[in-house]
Amino acid sequence: MTSAFRSAAHFAGAAVIALTATFLVAMPGSVAQPVAGVPDLNAPEEQARDIAVPWGLAFLPGGDALVAQRNTGVISRITPGSKPTQAYRVPGVVARGEGGLLGIAVSPKYAANGYVYAYFTASGDNRIVRFRLDGQPEVIFKGIAKNTIHNGGRIAFGPDGMLYVGVGDAGQSNRAQDPASPNGKILRLDPDGKPAPGNPTPNSPVYTLGHRNVQGLAWDQTGRMYAAEFGQDTYDEINLIQPKRNYGWPVVEGKGDTQGGRYTNPLITWTTSEASPSGLAITANTLYVAALRGERLWTIPQRADGTLGTPVAQLRGKYGRLRTVQVASDGALWLTTSNTDGRGDVRTGDDRIIRFPAR
Repeated sequence: MTSAFRSAAHFAGAAVIALTATFLVAMPGSVAQPVAGVPDLNAPEEQARDIAVPWGLAFLPGGDALVAQRNTGVISRITPGSKPTQAYRVPGVVARGEGGLLGIAVSPKYAANGYVYAYFTASGDNRIVRFRLDGQPEVIFKGIAKNTIHNGGRIAFGPDGMLYVGVGDAGQSNRAQDPASPNGKILRLDPDGKPAPGNPTPNSPVYTLGHRNVQGLAWDQTGRMYAAEFGQDTYDEINLIQPKRNYGWPVVEGKGDTQGGRYTNPLITWTTSEASPSGLAITANTLYVAALRGERLWTIPQRADGTLGTPVAQLRGKYGRLRTVQVASDGALWLTTSNTDGRGDVRTGDDRIIRFPAR
């Protein structure tokens, strides 16, 4: 991947230009949009308990959920109404600090190819593999700097069928502005792990730069992309993601001087004690944001033009730290707690996977 990043060395200087088209038009085989419906946050259904540090969550075509456990590399399969079973174990996971088995995604063409994708911390780097649940993993992207902090790790297929990757700065903020580094970026890859066609810089996987630690990625019904990002000491963010944009880190944290349009301000900010936003999902014109330190689920109304209204705190303190939120194909909202990650107060039954049905 090094040569690809070197070829993109002029990217940061050109990042002031905003593209007017996002090429996020749905294509055959792209991610199916969930059924419209409002999740009933007053009707929780516990799907699993005693899960050790759940992180990534993705759905198989039949509705079963796959849940990645950060410290063990185990991926559990959850069928509503049944006890979880081990579906796979990713080899080579090295879990230290915030590292380990992180995001997972199911191929949009799973029925044809059976592929599941995972982002994890290995002995020397963070990397992405793909595998079938009865097969061996294939490394498709490697060389992402790792650390005990800021590994990013969220992966998701967009409406265009490409794989998007939220990558942290791994504790070195200068990487976020370095076009030759994959860290501090949102990457856009094809399903084989190569830079996706149509990326802002040819042969580079970089889609946007200037990120500290992106851990939430989601799209609305029109194809607009949003990301949740951890700030440092002051502000966490929700950003509207557009190709080639520079989101400012480490020059700007939260909203600040865009330097004549060089940097893009977030749509929403919180203090870090209110949020530490890890998971992000969108359904029924509402963004759902899972907060770790804030121990709440934020709901944010979305306007027709893509701007956002005032966030409202839900489930405040009810389940503790919240890591991941996803919308299933039936419109139900799935939520994972993260109280066993070394930073939470463990409660009986932690960690839990909770489903809120759509009404």
